[in-house]
Amino acid sequence: MPTYTAFTTLADRAEADALEAHVAEIDPAPYGTGVFEIEDGSGRYEIGAYFTEKPNEVALAILAAVHGAQDFAVSELPDQDWVAHVRRELAPVAAGRFFVYGSHDADKVPAEAIALKIDAAMAFGTGHHGTTLGCLLALDALEKAGFHAKNTVDIGCGTAVLAMAAAKIWPETVLASDIDPIAVETAQANVDSNDLAGRVVCLEAAGFGNPSLAQAAPFDLIFANILKGPLLALAPDMGRSCAESGYAILSGILHEQADDVIAAYEAEGFGLQHRNEHGDWTTLVLKKS
Repeated sequence: MPTYTAFTTLADRAEADALEAHVAEIDPAPYGTGVFEIEDGSGRYEIGAYFTEKPNEVALAILAAVHGAQDFAVSELPDQDWVAHVRRELAPVAAGRFFVYGSHDADKVPAEAIALKIDAAMAFGTGHHGTTLGCLLALDALEKAGFHAKNTVDIGCGTAVLAMAAAKIWPETVLASDIDPIAVETAQANVDSNDLAGRVVCLEAAGFGNPSLAQAAPFDLIFANILKGPLLALAPDMGRSCAESGYAILSGILHEQADDVIAAYEAEGFGLQHRNEHGDWTTLVLKKS
């Protein structure tokens, strides 16, 4: 069965969300839509839709014009098993003692590794992206330096790979939250697949906006692997939710954005402890003083 994609961009998030909602209502209807911040520092948003039938390009053009977007770029994708293709392309990733792998590579897990199983069909956070890799390496370094987090949360958890990594090295329960309910379902599936049910609790929340998160605060370790904009918006809540002498591991930050993020968190009482770079991405380790 052929698959079609349609993409355009807008500078305003609210307008992008409105356009996505209208695209979801056209006939034939897409089987999936989304709005994503473009990770180039431009502040623009990409609106995407996926179809199993050729989309109505006239309807798409009208909606783009109404919302002030460029015409949708419509493409037909080859008919192939994309999950199988991704599995072939994604090799296991070693990040310090952590080893992130798909179930098809279970025979490759080193005996001494801390194994995290994330299949290619799951959401963002397989370990191949420089942001996830940077966060895992930062966690590994903190633990090796003698830090023991007794109260950890992963904000914007995606696959929950970071929350699971913390649960693998420390006995305490870890919280993992995401604004996207599908991501929360994915996170829970990964938690179950890694035999961590009850050790990692998955929640739907925008930032820290869930009563369970408020009740559990303050945290002595907070992961937030998202993007610069949300990280800046979360800085005040992060300051209130992090315990004294606690750590925040932040990523989703392009190299040229790192200084802005550091300044925002310094204003909330954090000090930079370490930064690492992988590909285009910077990971920051900050300590609440």
